[in-house]
Formats: sequence, C-alpha cells, structure tokens
Amino acid sequence: MEIWPGNPYPLGATYDGTGTNFAVFSEVAEKVELCLIGPDDTEERLELPEVDGHVWHAYLPGVQPGQRYGFRVHGPYDPASGHRCDPDKLLLDPYAKAVDGEMTGDPSLFSYDFDDPDAGTSTKRNGLDSLGHTLLSVVINPFFDWGQDRAPRHQYHESVIYEAHVKGLTELHPDIPKEIRGTYAGIAHPACIEHLQQLGITAIELMPVHQFVHDFHLLDRGLRNYWGYNTIGFFAPHSGYAAYGTTGEQVAEFKGMVKALHAADIEVILDVVYNHTAEGNHLGPTLCFRGLDNANYYRLVNDDPSHYYDTTGTGNSLLMRSPHVLQLIMDSLRYWVTDMHVDGFRFDLAATLARQFHEVDRLSAFFDLVQQDPVVSQVKLIAEPWDVGDGGYQVGNFPPLWTEWNGKFRDTVRDFWRGEPSTLGEFASRIAGSSDLYEHSSRKPIASINFVVAHDGFTMRDLVSYNEKHNEANGEGNRDGESHNRSWNCGAEGPTDDKEVNALRLRQQRNMLTTLLLSQGVPMIAHGDELSRTQRGNNNGYCQDNEITWVDWALSDDERRLLEFTQHLVALRRNHPVFRRRRFFAGQADHGGESSIWEIGWFQPNGDHMDDDAWANGLARSVMVFLNGSAIPEPGERGQKIVDDNFLVIFNASSDELDFVLPDASYGTQWFPEVDTAAELVEPTEHKPGELITVHSRSVVVLRCPREAPTGPPAGVAAAPVT
Repeated sequence: MEIWPGNPYPLGATYDGTGTNFAVFSEVAEKVELCLIGPDDTEERLELPEVDGHVWHAYLPGVQPGQRYGFRVHGPYDPASGHRCDPDKLLLDPYAKAVDGEMTGDPSLFSYDFDDPDAGTSTKRNGLDSLGHTLLSVVINPFFDWGQDRAPRHQYHESVIYEAHVKGLTELHPDIPKEIRGTYAGIAHPACIEHLQQLGITAIELMPVHQFVHDFHLLDRGLRNYWGYNTIGFFAPHSGYAAYGTTGEQVAEFKGMVKALHAADIEVILDVVYNHTAEGNHLGPTLCFRGLDNANYYRLVNDDPSHYYDTTGTGNSLLMRSPHVLQLIMDSLRYWVTDMHVDGFRFDLAATLARQFHEVDRLSAFFDLVQQDPVVSQVKLIAEPWDVGDGGYQVGNFPPLWTEWNGKFRDTVRDFWRGEPSTLGEFASRIAGSSDLYEHSSRKPIASINFVVAHDGFTMRDLVSYNEKHNEANGEGNRDGESHNRSWNCGAEGPTDDKEVNALRLRQQRNMLTTLLLSQGVPMIAHGDELSRTQRGNNNGYCQDNEITWVDWALSDDERRLLEFTQHLVALRRNHPVFRRRRFFAGQADHGGESSIWEIGWFQPNGDHMDDDAWANGLARSVMVFLNGSAIPEPGERGQKIVDDNFLVIFNASSDELDFVLPDASYGTQWFPEVDTAAELVEPTEHKPGELITVHSRSVVVLRCPREAPTGPPAGVAAAPVT
C-alpha cells in the first residue's frame, strides 16, 4: 500500500475526503506499526515511517471511513521501570472516533501468564496475539449536516438537570420502537423528548457514553458494567448504544440525538471519566495506553513503577502532570464540543484531575488549561468534587469557573426529612444556596448542583422504603455499595401492603422533590425519580443491565400523580425567579441568609422570627421561610428590575401535625396554596395574615402572595435596595 509521510497533527485517524492521516504518540516506542484490519479480521501491518516530537505518523491515500485499524508498539517491556510495550497486543488508538467489537476475557489480552507467580511485575511475556479478542479503532466520516443546530445555552440559574442513562431511560418505553430502545436514537425519539419537555428539564446529563468495556469479573458472573465508568476511548461514542451499526455509524447517530435534543431546547451534558482507564492495575489487560507508553499515561508508584498509584478505586489513575495526558483530555473535551455539539461535562471523581502531584491542588495544570481554553471554558463544567484518595473530599473548593455536585445538600436534606436532630441550621443554609461553601471563592448560588439522589445509591423511592441496602443480585454478598445511606423506610423494610406506610413514603418523595426544586442553586433530578422508580433496594446498580435499573414506564395511579406533581414543581420554579436567584442572600449562612434588607425571613411555628436560641435548638424540625419577590437584587437580562410574587414555604419534618401562624400583613395580605405535599389536591383557599394554618406531619406547604397585593417591610426594617 502506498504510504505518504503525513502529519503529526491532529492525533488519531483523520479522513479528508481522499485518504486518511494516522498519528499516535509514544515516547518510549522503538517502532510503531499501523495495522489495517480486513472484514474477515485479516491484518496488514505498515510501519509508520515518520516520527516528530514522539508522534508517529503517515498518510494513506485511499483509506476510507469504515476502515478498522489498530497499532502495535515495539519497545521495552520492563514493568520494574514502568514500561510495558508488547507488540503482540493490538492497541486501540487513544484518539479513535469510533470503536468496533467487544473485549473478551481471552488470555491474549494480558501480557503475562496467569500462572506466573510474578504476574504483572516480571519481564516475562506470554507472546499471545490479541487480534480477534480486543477492540478495533474505526476511521469515521467526520462530515455531518447540522443544519440550523444551535446550542440552547440555558443560564445556570434557569437550568434543571436530568441525570439519565441512555439504555436505562428508553429500554422499556412502550412508545419507542423496539429496535431503537436503549440507544442514542431512542433518546432522540419523540416519545422520549416529549417526556423531557413535559417534565420541564433544560439539560439531560448522560451517564458515560465514551467507549467503555465490561469488567472480566462481571462477565464471569453473567453481569455487565451497566453504568459505564470504565472508559477506554475518550473520543468514541459507546458502540453498544448504537442502533444502526458499529463501524462508524454510531457517530452520526449520536450527532442526530444531540441535534434532536437541541431542537427541543434541551442541552446535552456528558458524564466523563478522565481520572482512570479500563486497563486497571498491574494485572489488567493491555488494550491501549499501557502498551503505547505506560509511564507517560499513568501515575506509577515512585519506589515501585511496576504498580499503579490509585486514587479512584479502579486500579489506576491518569498522570495529570503529563503534558500528553493533559493534551488528550483537552483535545477530547474540545472534540465533543466542536464536532459533537455537546453543551457541558460532569467530571467523575474530579478531585483526581486536580492531583498534579499528591495533594489536591486548585492551581493544577488541568484547571489552568480549562480556564484559558476558548472552547471548553464556555460550556457547563460540573465537578464531582471528591475521590477516594487522601484529602479527596473537596466540596466547595473548586475554582470559580466550576460548579459542583453538592454532596452536603444531599446529606442534609436526607437527614432533615428522616428526622435527624440538629439539622435545621444547615438545612436552611443548603436551601438558601450554600453560601458557606461557595461565596468565599466569589461564586454564586449556581455553583451548587443540588441533588438528593443520583445514579450512585438508592433511588428516591428506595430512599424512603429501605433502611438497609439489598445488593444480593450483584453477587458480592451484599458487601458492595454504601452502608450509610441516610435513609428511612417509614416503618417497613421494602414493599408493604400497609396503606399508611405507603402514603408516608409518597409524601416523603414529594417533600424531597419540593425541597430540591425550590432551593437556591441548580437542581438535578435522577431519571425515573419523577415516576417513583425502584431498584428493589439495590444501591449499587452498576452491574445490573436489566429491569432492576431500567425505567419502568407502566405507571400506577400514584406514580402518574407523582409525575404531575414534579411537573408542577418544575413549572413553579421556572415561572418564579425568587426560587432561582443569581446572588446569595445577604445574611449568615447558618441562619438561612436572613438580614436587615428583608430578602428572606425565617419563622418559628408560632410566628416569631427565628433567633439564636431557635437556631440552636437541636430538636427543632419545623420552620417557615418567607421569600420576598420584590427584593431580588440582581437585574434581569436587559437590566430591568425583577419583581416576583412573595412566597411562604413551610417545612414540617416532625412526626406531629403543627399549626403555623402566618406573618403579619407587611409580608403579604393574602396567601394562596401552591403546594401541599400531604394533599391529593390543593384547594384554592385564601389565607390571611396572622391566621393559623395546619400543616400535616412530615410535609411541606407552599403559599403564594400575588405581587399585586400590597406589601412592605415590617416596622423598623429597611426594604431591599433596588439595583
């Protein structure tokens, strides 16, 4: 085959309409072979003739989209020195835009013999060829008709995020054709998009869609890596979610999904896993990075480079001080924005990305690169602000450009509604935007991605139905998964016929959804929680690619009513800016932000303001908060004064029914119920200042005072300044 010198950039396989340029990095390689794989798995090896800056490259005229390929790297195999080159292993291109095939558990994927007592650390290789048992890179056609596609670009304070799994969301949907359920095309189907639109979400956050592989220990037990946090290809959409083939067509299918969601005014955020790869520890398979240049891609133990430094719990961590790793990540992020048109990223175990050396460093090179990048810095950047290494819990400590999953919001809301003592002050801080976590770094309430439930842990229904995890189906003796879930089963473990228990469970779900959607910050709903989805007590569904984790769309009357309730809450938030302010309240965080400028007020059930003694009362589980729609200090998009209705939100997490005294007329002269989590229907009853209103045990009542009603600051309290 004719070979031209080609170019060292861009990395990967780049088709230009005539032929394809191939470029791959390896500093340690002595020779690199490009392997073209035929339809019957025949192989043609071509030595790459050029190397510039440790990038091996060539241009092959005539190579078209759909061509499968890989690399073989000749170089040192010396684990004790950190090198693991093995030309017997066909390697995936780190920049592959599409991937074909699946990895098997064949011994040829491993460079060592299974019975070697020094397996993974000795210089002995097994000599087995992995072709036929490993993943193959695919040349793609990069051209796509985006038409009039435009990114919705919803502001953070206007966003409602919906965390979803490509397969789990659509696999059982009766209105989606069977042949496209569980795929990108399934997400793009009008039935799925209609649900998202009716719910009112502004962004769908997809669990990992980068090419991933299934763990051998799961395959041995008849299970699969359902969640997908086992990435091996940072540029390729996972081929298993493609309805229309695997030799490159999945790229066009993914783009079609993004285009359809954008047309529905819905952003696409990707959950990305740049902290580790699927190659695991020293006993893992040789699939890509390990065989290309192990010491340049992975963090190795300083005094024993045959082993990997692991802050992710997966066996390895990428080397964040390597310029080639940083280039890989930044090139990947830019590709997904510019070529695939996605709108943002949620970074799994993001604290690992900040580990330039050992400690988590807010000034690490990764953050510097993101900050100055003209493409990546302009999309939504969401950190999971922890990892499993020392000092890995970093909620509130990411740079100003970033938002964060607020794990403290999750924990506090769960504790408050299950009746834990001494939670009232922190509960007030969390629903007021968590200024104690974010204001010190000049961030705003939007820095807090609020959630009560995510993919990892109980669903919201299970959170109120189980005290203990029930992960027996995972085959690990129920030892896996979090044991401290801050859950409460409402009086019975799991399914029950007790009507009172079931009614309480539904009310608790409504309580947490109301708290989530009416708090300052950015709410995130986990898919199916609006439908009361259950995983039967499994809080670690990572390996359950079945009905345990898939969304069941056959809704009972209670589940349908919960969906309608959630739709109402999302609409209430969307229609009333008082619930989605862009700035923090002026007062102390642990007192809910209350100050003399009358933006927010906190009341005891007897109508008195919360004072220091009331905040310090560890047994207090009830509070009423006033939100002043005339005291929103930030201007609107065109500089106009924002004026909204006034609201009272009454939280009663106690086990007793309580009477609350409504505040005097200076806060509002007439109040109408918008939400009552204990009522089937909200009656349009008018309530007057000073009136007693009875609030059911463990419930929330939301009252609205229309802004046409005259209101003013109470005596001796200044009104909020107009800005």
